[in-house]
Amino acid sequence: MIPLHPLVSDEKHPLKKLLYDMDNVLSSQAPEKQRENGTRLVTQFVLVGFSNLPDLRTTLFALFLLTYLVTLSGNVTIITIIHADWTLHTPMYRFLAVLSLSETCYTLVTIPNMLAHLLMESQAISIAGCRAQMFFFLGLGCSHCFLLTLMGYDRYVAICHPLRYSVIMKPTVGLSLGALVFCSGFSVSLIETSLIFASPFCRGERVEHFFCDIGPVLKQSCAQDARTALGIFFLSVLVVLVSFLLILLSYAFIVAAILRIPSATGRCKAFSTCAAHLTVVIVHFGCASIIYLRPESGGNPDQDRLVAVFYTVVTPLLNPVVYTLRNKEVRVALRRTLARSRR
Repeated sequence: MIPLHPLVSDEKHPLKKLLYDMDNVLSSQAPEKQRENGTRLVTQFVLVGFSNLPDLRTTLFALFLLTYLVTLSGNVTIITIIHADWTLHTPMYRFLAVLSLSETCYTLVTIPNMLAHLLMESQAISIAGCRAQMFFFLGLGCSHCFLLTLMGYDRYVAICHPLRYSVIMKPTVGLSLGALVFCSGFSVSLIETSLIFASPFCRGERVEHFFCDIGPVLKQSCAQDARTALGIFFLSVLVVLVSFLLILLSYAFIVAAILRIPSATGRCKAFSTCAAHLTVVIVHFGCASIIYLRPESGGNPDQDRLVAVFYTVVTPLLNPVVYTLRNKEVRVALRRTLARSRR
């Protein structure tokens, strides 16, 4: 109780009433502060990353930076070649240009932040920054799955219905399908991110990863609801497994059509147009299955980080390499573009 001056001992004095009100407010706030301090709501996360490898941080920074620059250069080269060479203005190569652009944005979400944390002592990220990073990472990852499915459908139409290809895959249809791919991908991402960040975080600031991924962040939630984890797992299965099954269905029809081609040369030429796409599909969906098609992600943080390095650093590098080295038309267009630039 706040002591009163003798001059304000009168109970009707306005100053005495004000002091009583202040005392009641302070008394009512004290338990609330103690309750908040007891739960320790997290206001930021600390990404553990590669802090357990202090002697290798400089080496990892140089290696990841070099890989990142090569990846950016490869994707920008593919986009430029497809835009500059009119012979590549077909749905197949337009989808490839969109894939390269998606890969560029995908790496921008995680790798620059990872490189900065390898150099800085502070590895903190705000809750809002973590939410934004997860939203764009999941949105681009889901869109990547849908885009690879769309590219598989494009190859199916080109091989199984070659005479109707230009009608079925006309530019307006390709543009609409591309827009649907990204709208669907970011819709799934919005649902998953909303489920994860619906409740506050109070189980610690340390996130056992080098970016904000689903499993490590969900472990820090105050309300670890089994229904939330099951809903996220179901959406992951829906995106990864259904996309992969649709690609397999497309390739089942493609293989059946290729086997009906009488000449061996024709069969090899038909299959060569699918080899690069099939390689990227196997790598992408293989990594996604290891991480996300488990009821409880994050069983082994070190193993998860290793796989995450593969699908955030190595796989984006693999895509432009595969599509340039294994695709004859892209190689020819690249030589033609370089020859024109030297004149």
